[in-house]
Amino acid sequence: MGGTGRARDDTASAASGGAARAEAGERPPPGGHTARGALGRYGEDVAARFLTEAGLVVLERNWRCELGEVDIVARDGDALVVCEVKTRRSASFGTPQEAVTAAKQARLRRLAARWLAERGVHPPQVRIDVVAVTRAARGPARVEHLRGVA
Repeated sequence: MGGTGRARDDTASAASGGAARAEAGERPPPGGHTARGALGRYGEDVAARFLTEAGLVVLERNWRCELGEVDIVARDGDALVVCEVKTRRSASFGTPQEAVTAAKQARLRRLAARWLAERGVHPPQVRIDVVAVTRAARGPARVEHLRGVA
């Protein structure tokens, strides 16, 4: 997986949006109220803040259609950026970025095309990025932003 990366340590707390969704009668997102789901939400919150602090504008989070889900859609200057967020507690089962397989990259390209078609927008550049978040047992999370992976 290519692309240039930028890493830093970051701290954040997991979002508690599940309770608010349940009260509103909405179904929780995939991952629900499981520890894995909480870890994913934590990673997406950390990633969104990281991207915003890096100067990107987050346009949408957790956009879904029948093809799948895009974790974060953002704008980086004139480029539309579709971001896949991968969060892990350790590298025991591989790094977060290793989880973004060729099949997942192809799906992200299809999802980007669908998102653009539904909105009727035609940016000069579309980029697929991965934001890898590793949350250690103690201390801040490590964040790595890999640009243009697919």
